Order: sequence, then structure tokens, then C-alpha cells
Amino acid sequence: MLQRIIILTRIATSLSIVQKGYPMVLNGSVALITGAGNGIGQAVARHLASKGVHLVLVDRVEADAQKTAESVSPMGIKALAIGADVTSEADTARFIEAGLKAFGKLNMAIACAGVIRDGLMLSPDKATGKIGKKLGLDKWQQVIDVNLTGTFLTLRDAAEAMANGGWPGLLVTISSVNKVGQVGQLNYSSSKAACALMPKIMVGEFHMRGIRNIRAVGIAPGYTATPMLTGMNQDALASILKDVHLGRLIEPTEIASLIEHCAVNEAINATTLEITGGLCYAGAIAK
Repeated sequence: MLQRIIILTRIATSLSIVQKGYPMVLNGSVALITGAGNGIGQAVARHLASKGVHLVLVDRVEADAQKTAESVSPMGIKALAIGADVTSEADTARFIEAGLKAFGKLNMAIACAGVIRDGLMLSPDKATGKIGKKLGLDKWQQVIDVNLTGTFLTLRDAAEAMANGGWPGLLVTISSVNKVGQVGQLNYSSSKAACALMPKIMVGEFHMRGIRNIRAVGIAPGYTATPMLTGMNQDALASILKDVHLGRLIEPTEIASLIEHCAVNEAINATTLEITGGLCYAGAIAK
């Protein structure tokens, strides 16, 4: 009899966690976004604000995060701008704590902070044929620190807050279609491959430990209309777009809309979704 009571209690507890965790209602929820001062992070912030989501906006340059906060203030939501280094454990704890103090809960953590430092691992000298240049450790480490360690710290500490608070939670990594491997981006592709795997592993651990209120998804964009691409040589841009079925760059707002869809559809979990416009290899083979 006692054993049956224990089993029923465990089932009831599990059900209460599920009921407390889902579904996520966007209006009035709270999202933490790193890299919120520009690009994809800024677009996500503005899109979620239009849905009634309060925001904790983190950027290495606090003034950039503040500009994003000011741009969403007319939408009737509250936004907190914080300058922080996502590679710092102390800074991460600080902005998580600040968000909880300001809003009392946390529902989404979207790790948009990222950098690119391209270069070949080895470059032979044309005259001698000997290796004249190597990918510097600094370029490797900067990318791994921000793209991978920064994502890990942000989502680890956000998940801790969500688990302890019992709120419906969603963790989002920003991967890339180049997770499959891109020449000249050994550092970047490696970091994005890891970000693509993280949701599956995190949810597996949550499931193993009975944490039912937190989901995790990855978003892997293709070529996106950020200032770096829109401002590049137009002939070079055309060369890129010839392999995109839609024939154009992906808009950051389209990525933001996909993240919104992931937030409200609880069946999207433990996976990474590509949004590329149909990126193909030469010969029209889907990439």
C-alpha cells in the first residue's frame, strides 16, 4: 500500500511539473537575449516585444543593448539593457540575477552572441611551398569562447533559474548551416556544430533528471541579411545567392518568427532547425 502511495505521489508531482511548465504564453513572459545590440539578436528582441514579451537585453557594448531597449519601449513592454561579457562566468551570473530581480521569472534564453574570425588552418608560402601561416590560437579561442562557452554559460545559468522557478522555459542556441563544415571556418563551424548538438543533449539530461518544464531547440540560419553580408561586394553576394533556392538572403525577422513558433509549439524540442531558403551545392544538390 505504501509503495502504491509513493508511486501515485511521484506521478502527481510529475504531472504538476508538466502543468506548471506548459504551455508557454508569450504575452507577459520574459526572454533573455545575448548579442541583443544588433543583427539576429536585435531582430529577435523586437519581434518578441511585439508579442508582449519583456526583455533582458545583453550585449558586450551596453550602449547597443540600450538602443535596442529604447526601440522596443513604445511597444508597451519592459526592457532591461545590460553590458556584459558572455564568456565570463561572473558576468553571466550577474545578468541572470538582474533579470530575475527585475521581472521575477525567466521563460526564454536565446544565445545570439557570436563572432567570426575566418582563416585557413594552414597556408603554404607560394614561393617555397612550406607552411608560411597558420590559423592563430587567438582566432580559434575567440570564436570558441564567445560562440560555444558563451552559449553554454548563458543557457546553463538560465536553465538553473528556470528549473528552480518552475516556469515554462525554452533554451535557444544559434547554430549555422555551416555546422556541416565550411572551408576557412574551422573554428566557426566547430562551434556551430557543437551548438547544434546542445539541445538534444540538454533535453536528454533534463529528461533523465525529471526536469519537465524546460525545452531546448537550436536554430541554424543560412546566409542572413546582416550588415556584414548586405554591405559586401554585390558580385560576391550574387555568387553566394546563386546557390540559394529562394534567390535571396534570409531576413533576421524570419529567424525571429521561427523562434516565436518554437516557443509556442511545445512539440518542437531537442532538435535544431535549419532556416536557409533552400541552400544548395553546385548542381542543385540540397545542402
